[in-house]
Amino acid sequence: MLRDVAVLALPGAHAFELGVFCEFFGIDRTDEGLPGYDFALVSATGASVPTRHGFAVQARHGLQRLESADLIGVPATDPGVRQPEELYEALRAAVGRGARVLSICSGAFVLGEAGLLDGRRCTTHWRYAAELARRYPRSSVEVDTLYVDEDPVITGAGTAAGIDTCLHLVRKLQGSAVANDIARRMVTPPHRDGSQTQYVKRPSPKDRTGRLAPTLAWMESHLEQQLTVDGIARRAHMSPRTFARRFLQETGSTPLQWLTGQRVLLAQQHLENTDEPVTAIAARTGFGSADTLRHHFVRRVGTTPHDYRRTFRGRPNQDR
Repeated sequence: MLRDVAVLALPGAHAFELGVFCEFFGIDRTDEGLPGYDFALVSATGASVPTRHGFAVQARHGLQRLESADLIGVPATDPGVRQPEELYEALRAAVGRGARVLSICSGAFVLGEAGLLDGRRCTTHWRYAAELARRYPRSSVEVDTLYVDEDPVITGAGTAAGIDTCLHLVRKLQGSAVANDIARRMVTPPHRDGSQTQYVKRPSPKDRTGRLAPTLAWMESHLEQQLTVDGIARRAHMSPRTFARRFLQETGSTPLQWLTGQRVLLAQQHLENTDEPVTAIAARTGFGSADTLRHHFVRRVGTTPHDYRRTFRGRPNQDR
């Protein structure tokens, strides 16, 4: 369920991270066939909320608005500022009744103060990771990831990783077609895996103009084959070591991690749009066997192919 979205307007909020939530869930795209969201900005400190940039935002709703939310967004703010206790209580109550919470960057500190990171993996911007781990030792802070999904608590790393985190959640709950269409509207890559490193030597090329662009395109069109790093490196006219290094520089991921992510995405599309059995999809996506597909699918998506198809097509798969 992802219909009712409430986003916290916190004093000192960072405009970009707050804007990511507004862009994702506050724009009506129903005329394009995309889901609509009942979106609200919520404040615990009054209607006018100052940001860190010298301007204020108007939040029309108080904390009671969190009581109906399917998703509560927590944007970045000053990690040294303690919020009203009523806010932490409202977040705990929301998670207790089944709502999801999603933080971006230093918003993770708000979840930590609410006790929602205890016993869970989480992430934040790399600059704050050590402090997050120090303050909340019962959590497990993953420094070098874009986002961590410990449903119902999802945490994203800094700034642009908030886009990846929201796309991940939309893809998980509403399917890859919806996530891809939103990404297209936002002119952003539709998927970067959560395990991708926060920092790479060069930005991940959005327009695929790097030296590896032809190789990446070829890999995408041959996912059903049993590809190896050595074989792909030969095709790219590089040694395996040089190829692996350049691949990490241009994509932020290892070749095998990237392949696995693309194969899972392709499997999601087949599960959403075809009636093919899992065994056939496993062959089409290069996993070879249904067991291997299920293993990687559960790790990446958090559910089995069978349950994923049942969610998005309304009927069970033909095999488990």
